[in-house]
Amino acid sequence: MLRVVIAVALLAFTVFCIVDAIQTEEGQVRGLPKPLWVIVCLIFPVAGGLAWLIAGRPRSLLDIIFGNRGGRSGPPRGPLGPDDDPDFLRDL
Repeated sequence: MLRVVIAVALLAFTVFCIVDAIQTEEGQVRGLPKPLWVIVCLIFPVAGGLAWLIAGRPRSLLDIIFGNRGGRSGPPRGPLGPDDDPDFLRDL
């Protein structure tokens, strides 16, 4: 039974990585060209999938877990508190 669960989880992970690689826009893929990422995910299901999630996606799992350290800026952030908001300070 455990073997079946592991096999299904491996298949689901591989399918997820392949579909994610296919649906990602060409200009956002990092590291390798998009078709090569799909081939790597097919040939090496676990290692290729992990490599895609860490090094190929537009926003890698490392960025999500540890924060954005790659110098890419995310969406602009507004003021964090009232004392940082110029509109609020102007009204005082």
